[in-house]
Amino acid sequence: MSYRVGVPQGLLFYDYYPLWKEFLNNLGAEVVLSSKTNKKILDSGVSACVDEACLPVKVFHGHVKDLKDKVDYLFIPRLVSVKKKEFICPKFLGLPEMVKNSIEDLPPIIDVEINLRNSKLNLAKAVINAGKYFTSNMFKVYSAYNDALNHYKRYQNLISKGVIPIEAITMYNSFFNTNNKVTKSEATIMVIGHPYNIYDEHISMNLINKLKSKNVKIITPEMVDVKKANYYSSKLPKRMFWSFGRKIVGSAFAVMEEKKVNGMIYVSSFGCGLDSILIDLVQRKAEQRKIPFTLLTIDEHTGEAGINTRLEAFLDMIKWRLKNEDYFSTHG
Repeated sequence: MSYRVGVPQGLLFYDYYPLWKEFLNNLGAEVVLSSKTNKKILDSGVSACVDEACLPVKVFHGHVKDLKDKVDYLFIPRLVSVKKKEFICPKFLGLPEMVKNSIEDLPPIIDVEINLRNSKLNLAKAVINAGKYFTSNMFKVYSAYNDALNHYKRYQNLISKGVIPIEAITMYNSFFNTNNKVTKSEATIMVIGHPYNIYDEHISMNLINKLKSKNVKIITPEMVDVKKANYYSSKLPKRMFWSFGRKIVGSAFAVMEEKKVNGMIYVSSFGCGLDSILIDLVQRKAEQRKIPFTLLTIDEHTGEAGINTRLEAFLDMIKWRLKNEDYFSTHG
């Protein structure tokens, strides 16, 4: 019997979807995606979720509602830590319970816990627990995971070559035939933030495509070499024990120190506690390096017209600075 497993296109979807998809497919399951984020999903999520949650969590609830009547299972892992001695945002720890208590008549949820804070051995336990939903053959489960991991490495390789994750998701199965066109860009801008903010086209107001249409080369944290990001984040006075924080700050510091960007755009969701720290760290470094920096804060009430105006003004300022040899001040 082939089970239909729903994967919401939200939160860590942009980080791990190729891994999840191949693993589930290898076990005989059919992966069903929710629709791309749109106004209906946003409104549905806002009405279902608690008011205090950030926008990406509200949107995730909308994706779950979009899937719940179409599948036999929902795949919502409980992520605690993805690296030794580090954590990810607490919102992921309680996500399965939030969904269960906010939305009625849900199918069974595959909510295996992934916690690598103390040891990677916990990953094997999570893989086994997820595989048990489809087979009792542990050899088949491990084989499915190892094959999925190889696909996932190809996906990560695409991103390291400058492919935006949402594009890489559709390309990773044909890694050796990407046919990327190389065009001369007017400016290079780093778009910084959590992946579920910068890659979701509805949440980010289609920011990346708007920049591309202006002939701007884009760098995101996922495109920066992990070793470089770790090296620069290690220079902070205190150890960064948030995985997203380490990647965001380390990658931003790396491109600024190596003079690879002409400007920085930070996309943050309103009320994000971690971002309140990360934004300050990145902005201070940008001021020191005289690199233009702007912050776009988004929530369910954010209007696209205002984002467009700020973006156009920011790009005009950068182009004028490039044309006039940095005559214009970056920070007032």
